[in-house]
Amino acid sequence: MSRVYLDYNATAPLRPEARAAMIAAMDVVGNPSSVHAEGRAAKALVERARAQVAAAFGADGADIVFVSGATEAAALACAGRGLHGAPVEHDAVRAWIDPVLPVDALGQVQVTDPAQSAVQLANSETGVVQDLPQGLAVVDATQAFGKLPVAFNWLGCQMALISAHKLGGPKGIGALVMTRGTDLAAQIRGGGQEMGRRSGTENIVGIAGFGAAAVAAQRDLEAGIWDRVEKLRNILDSAIEASAKETIFVGKDAKRLPNTTCLATPGWKGETQVMQMDLAGFAISAGSACSSGKVKASAVLTAMGFDEVTAGSAIRVSLGPQTTEDDVHRFAETWLAKYDKHRARAA
Repeated sequence: MSRVYLDYNATAPLRPEARAAMIAAMDVVGNPSSVHAEGRAAKALVERARAQVAAAFGADGADIVFVSGATEAAALACAGRGLHGAPVEHDAVRAWIDPVLPVDALGQVQVTDPAQSAVQLANSETGVVQDLPQGLAVVDATQAFGKLPVAFNWLGCQMALISAHKLGGPKGIGALVMTRGTDLAAQIRGGGQEMGRRSGTENIVGIAGFGAAAVAAQRDLEAGIWDRVEKLRNILDSAIEASAKETIFVGKDAKRLPNTTCLATPGWKGETQVMQMDLAGFAISAGSACSSGKVKASAVLTAMGFDEVTAGSAIRVSLGPQTTEDDVHRFAETWLAKYDKHRARAA
């Protein structure tokens, strides 16, 4: 049988709209910084995509700075600012902050000084959605953008991080969204591209794909596609919960992304489950993609109060618009069969 991809939080399959926009952009020969007709055509492509991303993210009036991805956006936004955050933040943000903010058992971050804090809107591992205060310095919207109704202008933050490949765009392109007038020192200096905030010839192929993917993602959101995905996620949860009584559904009592289930079965290592399910034809993960190759307990779950054994047993199943009900049932049946074998060995 064909493989089933259930790791959308790591990266979403490339949307046809993004692929078509990228192919067209490959024929645009000019450099966006050149003043001749070919250069102006390339510049127009970049600015069209900038407008598309701004509209989809509800960032009218904000500055959209194209970068290589959310990791670079995090470095540009957070480096040298002495920001606070929580241990549940993605590694890309946690590398630049002091992770001192407390986290409760539901994964909610307790923010004390918004203007000096960086917080993830939706957690990549558990899917838990934060109830964010206004006035945050940085919001990591990477997982939420395209899956939840969210707008930069609603968030009331100074800066936000987004990435194309999480919503069906190409890898290697993202953006830092900034309140206009924000003072920010460039980390990559040179030609002064991107309003002087990020030098280097623009990746017009990736940028075009990002713009097209953002438009398509917003269309799907408005059409209720993610409501259907949430129903499939609930079917998956119910099927597993009915038979795997010891399994913990992390964040189940909190608001979650509509596509995300984080399962912890104490004593059954997460990486073992990932390998077993991979061999059975299912792609899932044992945490965020940046750390899935590391054999260690999830820092997110330990911050939520889970012990090392439980945190080390967690897997993440993340669905998408292309997931079918048959995919969900097949996964549940296969995972439960592996679960029964695990219990028999442990007995």
